[in-house]
Amino acid sequence: MNTTKGRVLVAMSGGIDSSVAAVMLHEQGYEVVGMTMKTWDYASAGGGKKETGCCSLDSINDARQIAVELGFPHYIIDIRDEFGEAVINNFTDEYLAGRTPNPCVLCNTHIKWDALLRRADQLGCEFIATGHYAQVREENGRFVISKGVDENKDQSYAIWGVSQESLSRTRFPLGELRKSAIYDFARERGFTELVNKPESYEICFIPDNDYRGFLRRRVPGLEARVAGGEFVLRDGTVVGTHEGYPFYTIGQRKGLGIALGFPAYVTAIDPDTNRVVLGNFEELASSRTLVGQLNMGKFASLEGRGLVPSTVKIRYNHDGSPAFLEQRADKIYVYFEEPVHAVTPGQAAVFYEGDDVLGGGWIERHTIGEIPEPLAELSA
Repeated sequence: MNTTKGRVLVAMSGGIDSSVAAVMLHEQGYEVVGMTMKTWDYASAGGGKKETGCCSLDSINDARQIAVELGFPHYIIDIRDEFGEAVINNFTDEYLAGRTPNPCVLCNTHIKWDALLRRADQLGCEFIATGHYAQVREENGRFVISKGVDENKDQSYAIWGVSQESLSRTRFPLGELRKSAIYDFARERGFTELVNKPESYEICFIPDNDYRGFLRRRVPGLEARVAGGEFVLRDGTVVGTHEGYPFYTIGQRKGLGIALGFPAYVTAIDPDTNRVVLGNFEELASSRTLVGQLNMGKFASLEGRGLVPSTVKIRYNHDGSPAFLEQRADKIYVYFEEPVHAVTPGQAAVFYEGDDVLGGGWIERHTIGEIPEPLAELSA
């Protein structure tokens, strides 16, 4: 194999996407080094479900088998301590603060890329690569993330926080392909087990998808400490009691255990009083949100540009809503053209210009109400 394109460290989870990414780079002439990261040991959380996903022994073996078949080295690194300190602790702290965390985004931006780059330097690799469905290019001295060609699999939302320095060394081999082409690629090369392998969509350290049970095990005495809080309406009227504010999220409708004569949603959470605010669907709508802890992409800053038109995604599976952005120092104020439902503090907001990521940050608070008058004129 002619390895003229440089040495690349590929993050391999054992799934079809990262495996195909490694194979593609190998065939394109890169000197590939595979690496699988052990981020979490589910047994230590006290869960009862068999460990699955990127941290399981089966997945590690699947990744190694690809490397063996193609003749490139493969390493396993244990980053459970780093992951626990940054991701698990944040996950717990955010729920206790009345917010809803996004651990996958946090892991991508602050754990996996940093860990990969450190090991890449140790192994003499010029580049790192992942199986994300996204694209990156250099433009006007900036490295710009853009959506993957397959809109249904696009993962640009999950990697908005990757630094410019990291992006300068990152390759996304799958960005220009659709998922169907990935399956065809694997079949043509005889990797039928990859094609038939089920994909995991749970949070890796909560494979049973029960975050409430995880919090109960993680924080001794939590259930007794927060039980008996009040469900209230927006005007403060008490309408019932609940299990404790950390066990609810903005926009939640199911599992409230209360009947109010209308479809009720969680519209706000107050950790200081252990109150959970309920309302109808319209009361879940926000016209504005404040975003902090920014990481800017296409431009270093939007400050001084006035109101910048954008499409803003407030969660991974959100289609995106038209909005205007106004940057003031290290915060961005988002003014939605039309109210958006279930804007959730603790989640990421990602700003797009077409398919390009302008930047992103963490939602700090949201405002329910009408669009400010000048913006209403602009959006007419």
